[in-house]
Amino acid sequence: MYSMTNATVVPFAGHGAPRTTTDRGHVAVSPVADPDERTRDRVLGAVLEHGPISAAELGDMLGFTPAAVRRHLDHLDRSGVIEVKRVAKAGAGAGRPARRYVLSSQGQSTLGNDYLDIATLALKQLQEVAGDDAVRAFAVERFADMERRYAPEIEQAGTDITARARALSEALSRDGFVASAASIEAKAPLPAALSSVQLCQGHCPIQQLAAHFPVFCDVETEVFSRLVGVDVRRLSTLARGGHVCTTHIPTGRLAAGGPQVPQAAPAGLNEVTNHQQERP
Repeated sequence: MYSMTNATVVPFAGHGAPRTTTDRGHVAVSPVADPDERTRDRVLGAVLEHGPISAAELGDMLGFTPAAVRRHLDHLDRSGVIEVKRVAKAGAGAGRPARRYVLSSQGQSTLGNDYLDIATLALKQLQEVAGDDAVRAFAVERFADMERRYAPEIEQAGTDITARARALSEALSRDGFVASAASIEAKAPLPAALSSVQLCQGHCPIQQLAAHFPVFCDVETEVFSRLVGVDVRRLSTLARGGHVCTTHIPTGRLAAGGPQVPQAAPAGLNEVTNHQQERP
């Protein structure tokens, strides 16, 4: 849970209220656990299980008023265990992005993240025994399921690269990546071929793993390229210290399904260092 008391609870016969031991060994009456703490635990659990999620969705799910749920979210945000991701709503035009809540890296650590430590250790041992190719094969297999699930939906978007990129963004958001897709139109005197979509992912469930094994980011980028039907470039990643994972998807090139010829991203669009990035 998010917070625990330091005292040891000792039942006291004949009374419903719990008692706690003091440093001197005496038994003292302890008040019932703070209702706000219990409520915040419920909110945190819901964010963990259902994030990225909005305050309104949390209120409906837990039966809280908007004011109550925002008060608890603000407390958890100040404590650093959750964070806000702004997500552009599909088809919402230039409106203000929606605020969605996800667990922060600190929150993951607070709740326990042993599974990532175990996975990292296992992959390090695999790398030592079988080499880098074995780790890459593992990553390819992991993202193969994503590609199989996403492909039919993206095919329904047609051959327009922008439409396919937006379909990919929506699929990623449903899987908890807090994704958005922003169109960037090249204006004269720049050639139309420089128009693009910037696909951003505000959350990565394997960020810690990818920090040790960047091949996971590389394989994911390759999957994105096949899904949208054009060569893409990864500009930044959370695993390498970026504020978001950003993928440059050119929209002024060949239509999806045509022969793909890898091309370099326009000048200045290669992966940039963290100090050069702007917060989304």
